[in-house]
Amino acid sequence: MTGDGRPAALPVADSTGNWVDRGAPAFAQPYLRLARIDRPIGWWLLLLPCWWSTAVAALAQRAPWPDPKLIMLFLIGAIVMRGAGSTWNDILDRKIDAQVERTRNRPIPSGQVSAKAAFVFAIFLSVIGLAVLLQMNRFAILTGAASLLIVAVYPLAKRAISMPQFVLGLAFSWGALMGWAAVFGALDWRPVMLYAGTICWVIGYDTIYAHQDRRDDAIIGVKSSARLFGENTKPALTVLYAATVVLIGVATLYSGGGTISLLGLIAFAAHLAWQVITLDADDPAYCLKLFRANRDAGLLLFAGLALDVIAGAPFAPIVP
Repeated sequence: MTGDGRPAALPVADSTGNWVDRGAPAFAQPYLRLARIDRPIGWWLLLLPCWWSTAVAALAQRAPWPDPKLIMLFLIGAIVMRGAGSTWNDILDRKIDAQVERTRNRPIPSGQVSAKAAFVFAIFLSVIGLAVLLQMNRFAILTGAASLLIVAVYPLAKRAISMPQFVLGLAFSWGALMGWAAVFGALDWRPVMLYAGTICWVIGYDTIYAHQDRRDDAIIGVKSSARLFGENTKPALTVLYAATVVLIGVATLYSGGGTISLLGLIAFAAHLAWQVITLDADDPAYCLKLFRANRDAGLLLFAGLALDVIAGAPFAPIVP
């Protein structure tokens, strides 16, 4: 404690040496870390299903390219809503985070930001997210608003169910519905299939991530799919990732996807297979590497979808 009773500054154990640590103003650094601006993988994984859905909708619409306005709106929305969600998660998890080695020096448990200030910051980010959402059609606005309940309860799931990654999947996959909703002002079975496949993907990659904290989680009683699957993690990932590829493939091909979409899907599937084959669940650093690699897997799929949209007529849909 300092002489006036405030918490003394603590070293930031999860500092990454990036631009936030090197160049951001000192007063802003804890808030940027709350929003995970220094760790962009979170917003990438939130963004990619939005982009997939936008591209799949463009295939179904026979558009000349995925809607550039939606691509940009989803980028901004993913960054700010990932920040709002992470801040809300840290507010609810501040006591748990203080007991886990990897998270104990986050801004709230380390005393750099109060829970009250963090709540105000989350509201600020949410208002920006609302401004982005209001640029879309009425159906997309209502669809986006419907996700807030899932986002709100996710931090509590790890206390109640054996696989909280399923709830995370419901939240982080919501963009698979949003792109289609923003293009068509409605939903049908194809974006629902895309959503289901994306949920399987999220459960898979977050299981890999959760293996970093498996021992600490067991000590403090936090549930996770890493603890649930245990030694059966690789078979479980095989099933989850296979379901991911099949469900997303069906949604894509029945939306007008052609050869290029299929090649993107194959590249995506190969990347997921590499993750399963090389996974060492007892190596936290490698688990983190594989988790982060899912951005590249998702970009491979999006590249195939987007290029198929742009190529248009020369590449006929595989499913008539």
